[in-house]
Amino acid sequence: MVVLPVRFERSPRLHPMLSEDAHPVGTRVVVQGKRGPEVAVVRGEAQERRPQERYGTVLRAATPDDLALWDDLHRQGEDLKWLLRARARERGLPVKLVAVEFTLDESLVTVSYSADERIELTGLIGEVRAHTRARVNFAAVGPREQAQMIGTLGACGRENCSSHHLQEFAPVSIRMARDQQLPLNPEKLSGPCGRLLCCLQFEHGQYLDLLKDLPRKNARVCHDASGACGKVTKLHPLAGTVDVHTEQGVLTGVPAGELRRAPEEARPAPEKKPRRTEGARKDRTSDAPPS
Repeated sequence: MVVLPVRFERSPRLHPMLSEDAHPVGTRVVVQGKRGPEVAVVRGEAQERRPQERYGTVLRAATPDDLALWDDLHRQGEDLKWLLRARARERGLPVKLVAVEFTLDESLVTVSYSADERIELTGLIGEVRAHTRARVNFAAVGPREQAQMIGTLGACGRENCSSHHLQEFAPVSIRMARDQQLPLNPEKLSGPCGRLLCCLQFEHGQYLDLLKDLPRKNARVCHDASGACGKVTKLHPLAGTVDVHTEQGVLTGVPAGELRRAPEEARPAPEKKPRRTEGARKDRTSDAPPS
């Protein structure tokens, strides 16, 4: 038995499957997954089996009959999806139907949907059961899963990472955009799903390494060549330079190696107020006029 990485139609994630034969890359196979038998595509070379790891199973190479049935089930799922969308609009349900998928043996139909609030799906379940005898499973998906299943174009003009190659959704924070000196504009930092761009995490580690050699923003520094001192206003990690605002003007693109930390100006120590003793409190109380 060997392990073959396979990919399903609506996700780029690779799933390891046990197989008796080492099918070549690009072969469409029938696999036994969590939901049941489905058609997938082999996307990697055969690997050795690892102990204590759970695998699905490759049943066989997909036959022409398997592929014809799979295409027919795909068309049925698309027709049923548009029907459910129309029924949801008629009922005024605030729900978005993303995909309807059958297993190859037609024993299970999975309806992927998205909703901002909890909704009653009894009516839609009845609509599905009126058109198929398969067991019905409604699965809620998030915004990123929607973009992964539908497939969109990113700001770079290419297919979005979540539906092309991304294997898992790592957490993305606005701190990553700040470290990369990007403008904090939600329209430019958000992907088609409305969440922060997944690609912000790709180079974040490299930016952190580059920022170690640069002074912090708003730090007071002095330029060795000109002797001018000022405040750091902008960082350029890739170029290794910073912009410094001085009283004489603005120094743009100054290499970090030519800067030194500005000496701190001596500040007078704050005067300490004398502490009032317990006796002083009693004397002040005794001098107060009677109420």
